[in-house]
Amino acid sequence: MKAAEAIVRFDEIRELMRALPARDEEAAAAARARQAQLTKPAGSLGQLEDLAVWLAAWQGRHPPSAERPYAAVFAGNHGIARKGVSAYPAEVTVQMVQNFIDGGAAVNQLCSLANADLRVYEMALDEPTGDMSEEAAMSEEDCAKAMAYGMMAVESGIDVLALGEMGIGNTTAAAALCCGLYGGPAADWVGPGTGIDAERMAAKAGLVDQAVALHREALNDPLEVLRRLGGRELAAIGGAIIAARMARTPVLLDGYACTAAAAVLQALEPGAIDHCLVSHVSAEPGHRRLLGHIGKEALVDLGMRLGEASGAMVAVLLLKAAVACHNGMATFDEAGVSGRSDEPG
Repeated sequence: MKAAEAIVRFDEIRELMRALPARDEEAAAAARARQAQLTKPAGSLGQLEDLAVWLAAWQGRHPPSAERPYAAVFAGNHGIARKGVSAYPAEVTVQMVQNFIDGGAAVNQLCSLANADLRVYEMALDEPTGDMSEEAAMSEEDCAKAMAYGMMAVESGIDVLALGEMGIGNTTAAAALCCGLYGGPAADWVGPGTGIDAERMAAKAGLVDQAVALHREALNDPLEVLRRLGGRELAAIGGAIIAARMARTPVLLDGYACTAAAAVLQALEPGAIDHCLVSHVSAEPGHRRLLGHIGKEALVDLGMRLGEASGAMVAVLLLKAAVACHNGMATFDEAGVSGRSDEPG
């Protein structure tokens, strides 16, 4: 999206949000009509049938396709990480990015299995955001530019976009976003992240409470919540979601941090993430609570909490299964199989 290069203010983001295209009901109807003709009892493939219809509706075409999945992983560092909110030091973000590049991460293996392209986007890793407990994480311009950067990651011809993130401290930012958007004590939103103990988790919750209190007067604006309590990689995810909607590309969200970034858009414009599915429910406890607020159910619950689009790539395999059945099965007429008879015997 060339227009994204010029975005430096939130007003420009709001303008884009007002022009989001709706789902294609004709494509959805065509998918439902084909489902009714396939050699199976109606509804017998359960969610796989729903996934095929969802893909057609948001791709704007029938039949749907999952031949070209694309994983975008955004990496950013958080100033709050200096206060020990993670079991790992901030330099792990850079090291893990190199691991992605070298092909050694979980997401690399899952992308290979799904025949998906993977791109990793580094978000000024040598310049962590501000410490949200003491100042805003980002300026408006920095946040808007991060969103624009995410928009430009959406390439043409993608069938489905799997979004993920990497960044030490990002579950703290996710908890702060949720607390800022939906309220409640930080303890409701904070979890162990990379595996911290109960004492450090309590300190992490205290920092989130401190951050929310510091910025409370500005938290009626979801974009201000994002810039004050979020991170560059989370802002980029928000931008990628917007660009995917404009490009009629369905989106699979990964875990807690990724869903928290999407929740900002939902708070800004109800329906803004209708083209997104949540791939899995994270073991991070705040994620399940967040799904209730945004009215979504995860596709799977595998106890995962890795991030890096790993859960989203597992969900890509489900989409491939849905499309294979939808497009490849024979109809009753093609197979010479008698359809359902509701006539009395």
